[in-house]
Amino acid sequence: MVQNQHQRELTMPLTTSRYDGYADWYDTWNKPHAERNASDVLDLLVPGDGLCLDLGCGSGLYFDVLAATGRTVVGLDRSADQLRIAQGRSCQIVQGDAAALPFADGTFPTVATMWISTDVDDFAAVLAEAARVLTPGGLLVFYGAHPCFNGPHTQWMDDGGILAHPTYRLAGWHQEAPWWGTYVRRRVGMRHHPLAELLNAFISTGLAIDHVAELGDRPVPVILAVRAHKPPDRLAGSGRRR
Repeated sequence: MVQNQHQRELTMPLTTSRYDGYADWYDTWNKPHAERNASDVLDLLVPGDGLCLDLGCGSGLYFDVLAATGRTVVGLDRSADQLRIAQGRSCQIVQGDAAALPFADGTFPTVATMWISTDVDDFAAVLAEAARVLTPGGLLVFYGAHPCFNGPHTQWMDDGGILAHPTYRLAGWHQEAPWWGTYVRRRVGMRHHPLAELLNAFISTGLAIDHVAELGDRPVPVILAVRAHKPPDRLAGSGRRR
């Protein structure tokens, strides 16, 4: 039986990190974007202390921003190629799978998930792991693609608006869209999460959202920011690792 394309889940088998082989190009391309986003990230995190997991740290372009809040940053990424660059920015890096974190429950008072929802197979599983390694009362920040206005269904127009194509409900991996330029998504693809799926991932972990912002310097927001806390009286998330 053929499923409706708007209900079919696209999947992409993963054998190696999609960013391996692109790390040097990506670091150069992404650096001005990270610098422009720095003030937003600082506002989202607010000052703090203790360990902060930069989950999906890539080449470490946000290490300094996270450390500027007073926290001690530990970076994790799956791409050895990106970590090759990140190790020049920090000695506290770990290669690992975001959906199976190599840390004990309650290790980090803060977890930062920046620009990773579009790069992981199952964001809900990743968020559950992030919640697991958070300390009770700990802070999690999400900063990434706004799923309504930044995805394979959106074509950016010269006037700052978007043309929405009828693929918004087609969750899963999109390897290429005809209107993508020669930027990161044409190289590594993109995992699209409709907004409801993204928010339900937070609900399923038990994380309590206390702040949401739609950011970016375009008339239509391309960045979604979410700040959430792990309830202090119970463990959020369904998975446990010892």
